[in-house]
Amino acid sequence: MNKLTKAEEEIMNVLWDIDKGFVKEIIEKLPEPKPAYNTVSTIIRILCTKGFVDHEDFGRSHRYFPMIRRDEYKSKYLKNVVNRFFDNSYKNLVSFFSESDDLSLSELEELKKIIEKQMEMKK
Repeated sequence: MNKLTKAEEEIMNVLWDIDKGFVKEIIEKLPEPKPAYNTVSTIIRILCTKGFVDHEDFGRSHRYFPMIRRDEYKSKYLKNVVNRFFDNSYKNLVSFFSESDDLSLSELEELKKIIEKQMEMKK
């Protein structure tokens, strides 16, 4: 799966939120400063080429919609990160974050509960 650029991710997040939309509707949902119509249109065409977006024709206009769910993209993107940076090991990923000073004690406790819940479900 191709990785999305920051601009492509921004467009995809809007499409995932609104489900379907014309370029003008997508621009309305983007933060300030708003990109030019042609810029958004070009990014959407790139997303179509990459297989992330498709469209319905309405005369000379197109209404765009995502071809991949947000969860599906996150999962594939995370698998790629785990493969590249953590020797294809989720254990190494979790270990990395658990040893990080960025996590508070309460966040670590929440993670522990999540892991324990998943362990119970898999038994």
